[in-house]
Amino acid sequence: MLRRHFFLVAAIAVLAVMLVVGGMKVLGRKAEAGPAGGPGGGAAAAKGGPAMKGGRGGFGGPTQVSVATVQPRAFADTIEVLGVAKGRQSVTLTAATTQLVERVRFTDGQAVRRGEVLVELRATEQDAGIAQAEARLVQARRAYERYRELGQRGFASKAAIDQYEAAYRTAQADLSAARAREADRVIRAPFSGVVGLSDVTPGALVNPGAPIVTLDDLSAIRVDFQVPERFLSQLSAGQTILATVDAYAGETITGRIQRLDTRVDERTRAITARAEFPNPGQRLKPGMLVRVGVSRGQRQNLSAPESAVSVQGDNAFVYVIRQMGERTVAEQRPVLTGVRQQGFVEIRDGVQPGERIVADGLNKIQPGQPIRIAGARGPGGPGGARPQGGRPGMAPGQGAPAQAARSPA
Repeated sequence: MLRRHFFLVAAIAVLAVMLVVGGMKVLGRKAEAGPAGGPGGGAAAAKGGPAMKGGRGGFGGPTQVSVATVQPRAFADTIEVLGVAKGRQSVTLTAATTQLVERVRFTDGQAVRRGEVLVELRATEQDAGIAQAEARLVQARRAYERYRELGQRGFASKAAIDQYEAAYRTAQADLSAARAREADRVIRAPFSGVVGLSDVTPGALVNPGAPIVTLDDLSAIRVDFQVPERFLSQLSAGQTILATVDAYAGETITGRIQRLDTRVDERTRAITARAEFPNPGQRLKPGMLVRVGVSRGQRQNLSAPESAVSVQGDNAFVYVIRQMGERTVAEQRPVLTGVRQQGFVEIRDGVQPGERIVADGLNKIQPGQPIRIAGARGPGGPGGARPQGGRPGMAPGQGAPAQAARSPA
């Protein structure tokens, strides 16, 4: 009986505590919220409410944007084509015979000189062949000299002398052939350059035509590219050209056209041109995709930053900044564009020199929407009026609530 009353009293006590705590929470929330438009609400508005986020002046207020001015700019009229980089000299070294590798005398990426031995193949049989050919040559030379002396004394016929001379010449040729076969077992660098990566190791069996290692002369890079036949009159040997590669974005490489092919391809109606680019530091590698631009002259035309031009399908437009009374709005205007070079777009028609346009953030604005220029004193830019009691960059009507929020403090 006593235990039953104890649990009943404990349950009533817990319920009473929960009621007290719930009531205190409700009273606390009411005190924090305060009356509508009271000091609490004004302070919240003054401390970065929706009116101050993202540089916007209240709901539906002006959007902050940066400005660019339409100005003339020099654009190069170029023929842009693609080419593949090659070394000044490039070769893949192979073996001339089937044999085991005896020694590898280079390391991957090593710079070698012309004539330097790179790989030695096993030449035991060839060494023996040379020794045999040398012995036959000595015997043939002695026989020939002996019969020549006998012929001078009148003891040997002319036919016998000629026979032994022919044998001597044959022995000389056999020795040269044996030495050539031995030379095939030594692979040398045909020119100075840099060797690539290789998997050939001593003891490996190589076959004729199987690649052993690549060798490239990287002191300069050659690029072969095709140009349409109609531009042939604008190409010449020694002409300066510019190129870019994806590996070094933003960098321009200057080179010259070395020579033009003697024929025009009948299928593509294009002529092949070969250009050469200096390669200090060996930054350019054979096999790179090179974008070559052949200059055809320059022209002056209006320009706009690439970020200020929006493209939708086949149409392009910009947002021109206009002043409508006390408001600054963005007017969407279609433009006719040209080439894109160095971060700028050629504007052929649609805007006038000196007009101000929205420089970036085109996805944040709509045609005819009020805007506020970044860094301006008022919501509408330099021509906009500054609201009394407000701060720079604040939308109209927000100065008074912020001041009311500071008064009680």
